[in-house]
Amino acid sequence: MTDHDDDLKPLAIEGQLPLKAVGIENLREANPQYLPPHRYLHPWFARRPTPASRLAILASVLPKGVDSDDLLNWMQIGPKEGIDEDLASYIERKKATESERSGNLESHYGYPRPFTRSPRQAEREELHEVLENHWEGNLPTVFDPTAGGGVIPYESLRYGLPTHANELNPIPSLILKVLLEFAPNVGDIEQEVEHWANEVDSEASSVIEEYFPGKEEGQTPINYVSTYSIQCRSCGADIPLVPKWWIRTRSDGIDVVSRPEVQDDGSVEYEVLIDPSDKELEGFDPGDGPVSRGGDTECLRCGVVTEDDEVRSQLKNGEFDYDIYCVRYRDQSGERGFRSPVQEDQEALEKAESFIQSDYELSTFLDTPIPDGNKTTEPRNYGMNEWRDLFAPRQLISNHAYVQAINNQRPQIRSEHDEETADTIVTLLTLSISKLIDRNSRLTSWDTSKGYPSQMFKSQNLAFKRVFVDSNISIGGTDFLSYLDKIYDSYKEIVSYLPEDSKEGNVTNADAADLPHETDSISAIIADPPYYSSIQYAELSDVFYVWMRECLKGVFPDLFSETLTDKSSEAVANPDQFSDVSGGGSSKRELANRDYEKKMSDIFSELYRVLEPGGVMTVMFTHKETDAWDTLTMSLINSGFVITSTHPITSEMPQRAGMRNSASADSTLLLTGRKPHEERDPDNTVPTLWSDVEADTRAAAKEAARDLLESGISLTKTDVIISAFGPTLRVFADAYPVVDDQDEEVPPRKALETAREAVTQILVDEYLEGMAVDNLDDVTEWYILCWLVHESETFAYDDGLQLGHGIGVDIDEIKRSTKTWRKSRGDISLRGHDGRVQNINEKPEDRSSRLPVDPDDLSFPRSLDAVHAAMHVYDKRGETETIEWLRERNFDSDSQFKSTLKALLQVLPHNHEDWELARDLAVGRTSDVLDLDFSPNVFAEDGDETKQSTLGEH
Repeated sequence: MTDHDDDLKPLAIEGQLPLKAVGIENLREANPQYLPPHRYLHPWFARRPTPASRLAILASVLPKGVDSDDLLNWMQIGPKEGIDEDLASYIERKKATESERSGNLESHYGYPRPFTRSPRQAEREELHEVLENHWEGNLPTVFDPTAGGGVIPYESLRYGLPTHANELNPIPSLILKVLLEFAPNVGDIEQEVEHWANEVDSEASSVIEEYFPGKEEGQTPINYVSTYSIQCRSCGADIPLVPKWWIRTRSDGIDVVSRPEVQDDGSVEYEVLIDPSDKELEGFDPGDGPVSRGGDTECLRCGVVTEDDEVRSQLKNGEFDYDIYCVRYRDQSGERGFRSPVQEDQEALEKAESFIQSDYELSTFLDTPIPDGNKTTEPRNYGMNEWRDLFAPRQLISNHAYVQAINNQRPQIRSEHDEETADTIVTLLTLSISKLIDRNSRLTSWDTSKGYPSQMFKSQNLAFKRVFVDSNISIGGTDFLSYLDKIYDSYKEIVSYLPEDSKEGNVTNADAADLPHETDSISAIIADPPYYSSIQYAELSDVFYVWMRECLKGVFPDLFSETLTDKSSEAVANPDQFSDVSGGGSSKRELANRDYEKKMSDIFSELYRVLEPGGVMTVMFTHKETDAWDTLTMSLINSGFVITSTHPITSEMPQRAGMRNSASADSTLLLTGRKPHEERDPDNTVPTLWSDVEADTRAAAKEAARDLLESGISLTKTDVIISAFGPTLRVFADAYPVVDDQDEEVPPRKALETAREAVTQILVDEYLEGMAVDNLDDVTEWYILCWLVHESETFAYDDGLQLGHGIGVDIDEIKRSTKTWRKSRGDISLRGHDGRVQNINEKPEDRSSRLPVDPDDLSFPRSLDAVHAAMHVYDKRGETETIEWLRERNFDSDSQFKSTLKALLQVLPHNHEDWELARDLAVGRTSDVLDLDFSPNVFAEDGDETKQSTLGEH
């Protein structure tokens, strides 16, 4: 800490922490087979792991110097007895020997995952004694101002700490009430909930039964695998919008296929084939449906293609019919199977359509318009203009029937139970039907790998699905009672983890920039704030909110009074909120970024107000983009916080190659700020010259990177760069304000860019065998560094831009002339040789002039061009002609060519075509020409010896 922090009592988070052990536990918790119970209450879009949350809480309130074993014990990490080494070493050793275990992971580690264990009373008393000694006789109050799914405040409650939680969005606010109020106050009410759930199900199932015919034949439909059919403009036949005809492709079960047959009148009938033989499939490819990958659709009868734009236009204008092409059923013995759709199924669907039109309540139910937005554009483009439009007729009737049944039962529930118990019962019932929306909408896809409904929010968007699932939510696994059972099991587990004398947490539903808390009233703030444009929480949650509101607006009027969730107060960067006001030199993205930055600054200023002098705020930050870090840092500094520490923790499973273009990193950085007893006087602050800060910035980033590489913490290379941002920002914050030679203020972004350059050089030294890639031309260097750092051909534009800045490359300027990259949904996608080199087998006059590299040239402006041309010649003409080609251009003695080829071999993933061609050039007879010297690891299979995907694997 700096001089002005001397009056602050040091905290554990400002010292050394067992980061690797906690990171290992985060990864253990990430097993999708058994997640913490709060994850099953209701879908939400971002939740931090329990171990990381516990560390953030405890390290932020415990005194500096607390023993690592004591901290891990309080966190419930490690066995309680029977080991003769420190816990961190034990856990790291167990991680290193996972592949050698004979039993399951839990038996291998010798203790259960931490989320299943709460501190015992004796442990809580021991912890409280330490805390009271540090916090002048009181337990510190813990506050999460943007609490989301509630992991942080719930964990605080498990330690018996005074806990406060705030949320703007009503849906996580409701989850918080369950976790922090109902669980400690109402407790286990299993019989009561089961009774009312059966009452609701009995009433609703009797309403929807007629729309799922087949009970008399002993085959009650569970799911209708459905699509849309449009009319061919050429021959008038129906065209089902199905990409593939597979229904189930499970490796451990029988395959199921639906085969279409066009009738004389142009309609299509379907035959469902169970485990079909080759003879049954003769002449029919289940993988070849009418819809191509690009969305164009081919008529099954005449073969005429309807282009994607026309298909979308017909769907938007309502020129389609719902079409059932497979039925999943349950028979009288409870067995499940698949059958072909029959006329009775279609008639039931038509009956549902007619009923909606004739019933006054249903004809206007959920007719609230879907607002324009970042995530709502796609459904609107397909004609879904009101929230009711997200549901096919049978879905709307089914979901509505359960909402009505809950509302009909509510007066009786209230008459038989006290108010809070009644509220708990109604809330849990509502969570069940709301959660089912995820599996019963026009945006709910069919999972062919399992033969089962998937989820609407499998990805964080409202993407249109050509194939969707129409579910019978009264039976079959995706039903009201089954979901209620899972929700209640989770609730019961949540109750069991709390201390018997647990006091409720304080839950508020407010803008974090305008809190109802008193000034100087909070000891510790642990925040996991929203990050720029990563997730549009309000837009996505409206699809649940409109249903919840129908059940709960009379129960929680403060939460559900508004028609839709609050978009204007939400601290996210949403360009679509500025579509009508952009211009005057500012794009809607720039306006959205400024709005987000102002809101975050306002939030941190408000948090500074409610925090007591000497208090602490730890921000859990998981973001890659420099803009987000720039905003976070300036918001903290401007609010008055003194940045005192940063720590990286592995918090997520490292993302698979091809999935790394998300703005979210795999690690979480804990960035801690303190509220000094005496506020800094900006008028008496002397600015620091950037030239005096730059060297310290570079040194701090390099030291952090080296420490991380040596620590064994499992981080991707991108996350090593991000993790070095923390120490960099501490240097910057201590020197703030920082100015350049012209007395212009220098933003944190400048320090982050310097850190990125410094760490990238460390990575080059570590992973490219000391190669001097900075001796290559700038474009080639940038291309190699992109592969080295991001380990994927697609990554965030800002990341590529910053890498370019560091070596003097304007990536926008080189985009057209070099064709080294292209835009892909706003991200950078690197091009391989096949996207840059003209076809040598074509006559020069027939070649594409759009491709910048001519393989017949005798010299090339960039060594990357030369290597890509060599790959192309090898691929098209073979080894012998390539040898002549190399010698003719003197590449056998060209150090730049050899360095580039060698670097690409070390940075490209082994399943990339260019890596295979680079390998072929480096071995065989061409290797005699090039005479390259390699480490054996270069040619090891991915996963052997050297691994490109993660650093410091445990």
